[in-house]
Amino acid sequence: MISQLAGAVVRAVIVLVVISTPSLLIPGTSLETTQIVTLIGLFAGIFTFSEYASTYPGLIEFRDAPPYNRVRVISLFVTLFLLSVVVSSADSASTMSLVVNATGLVIGKAMDFPFSPLSLFVTQLPPDTDIQSVLQLQIMAGLSALIGLLTLSIFAILVRLQQWPNRQSAFNVWVNLPTFDPTTGGDVVTRLMRDSRINILLGFLLPYFMPVILRISSTHLETSLVTSQHTMVWIVALWMFFPITVFMRGMAMARVADMITARRKRLIAGFEPEDRFTPA
Repeated sequence: MISQLAGAVVRAVIVLVVISTPSLLIPGTSLETTQIVTLIGLFAGIFTFSEYASTYPGLIEFRDAPPYNRVRVISLFVTLFLLSVVVSSADSASTMSLVVNATGLVIGKAMDFPFSPLSLFVTQLPPDTDIQSVLQLQIMAGLSALIGLLTLSIFAILVRLQQWPNRQSAFNVWVNLPTFDPTTGGDVVTRLMRDSRINILLGFLLPYFMPVILRISSTHLETSLVTSQHTMVWIVALWMFFPITVFMRGMAMARVADMITARRKRLIAGFEPEDRFTPA
């Protein structure tokens, strides 16, 4: 119990640090922005603590199947950190900022072809946006896409090579997929594979849909992406973080479906060496 509470506290602090990263790195942060970010970080930290301190499932998926959530949090932190470095480099250039900007520029130029997500993202900017802001957005989008692809690659390696989730401990579908009811709607494997395909498809489509939604929201709210550095960092980070999260969820659900199928085959063969899978 004590170790579980300690782990929940550590995770809550990590979430608070991740959310506060842009405010800590971007120079000239106003007091109002700091207060808003702190309030959001506290709410997110309290939510994380309550989820991991509880024995019963809540809203966070794959809570007991590390490092699924750790990979996502690290990916978001690295993205926010590097994008904040890009924004802050306009005031004070350093060797790290030059390397980060050069890497983002190369990736951004490579991805800026017709009908690409990055090209669609850039075209949603107002026509009177200056060239420097467009170039900065291109660099940030390139970095965000690069980190997203690396995140997917790392998780795919964990799934295939290290047999994620860890087979040395029991995997409970109810705890790790709290919003998925395995007792309704037909065969659980069929439903898992269907939801997996839907999530993977959404992972491909979200980078195209989100810029359009952003443009519609900006028109109704009469705001612009480039008006605030904090807004730019968060929007570009979430532009790739949400699709990567959905894509990872699809991969994870497909893996769970494979585990259930393999266990059924062992049961049919009349051989179950060790019952380490709990379907509910």
